Amino acid sequence: MPGKRNGGNGERVRQTVAQEAARLIVEHGIRDFRVAKTKAAERLGISGRGALPGNGEIELAVSNHLSLFGGDSHASHLGLLREAALTAMDMLAAFSPRLVGPVLQGTADHNSAVNLHVFADSPEAIAFELHALGFDCRPYERRLKTSRGKGARPESFAGYEFQLEHAAVQATIFPIDGIRQAPISPVDGKPMKRANRKAVEELLERPMGATL
Repeated sequence: MPGKRNGGNGERVRQTVAQEAARLIVEHGIRDFRVAKTKAAERLGISGRGALPGNGEIELAVSNHLSLFGGDSHASHLGLLREAALTAMDMLAAFSPRLVGPVLQGTADHNSAVNLHVFADSPEAIAFELHALGFDCRPYERRLKTSRGKGARPESFAGYEFQLEHAAVQATIFPIDGIRQAPISPVDGKPMKRANRKAVEELLERPMGATL
């Protein structure tokens, strides 16, 4: 392993860490950006918080990595995931589904699930609908911030994961009025981008691999 380098704010060092973090995310299925950049810095022998890229830089590096190494294969797989998103959105149409995350952003890889936000009076309503449609589903919990600011704390939201032909789908459940305000993205600290069915259809009509 290379010797430890003094962690500065140098753009080149940050880019190198971001590129290695992107490789770990795509090739090893690491979903947590913080974990990915910490592992990347360790592998490269880089120390110092100032040398670590922000989550936005890592997301850009993931996009660049997929464009460079994924090519037509990535674009084709992204199209399949978006088709799966439409299928899942039709199944859960009564719960105003919105597509979020890497499949929407165009940074999904072969380890990515289709992430939906759905809105219901109770999580059990989603579980009941999935079971009625013949799907086995696995419960999970996701912690998300619903507001910005130093005092904002993550809240827990229930969700269910189920399997379609081409993808795992994760449906995270919000109160019905939660459709008015998206939770905060851990990538850029802004409200998450959400897309309704029409917006996803429009993405599929654009050149393969297009993003919002």
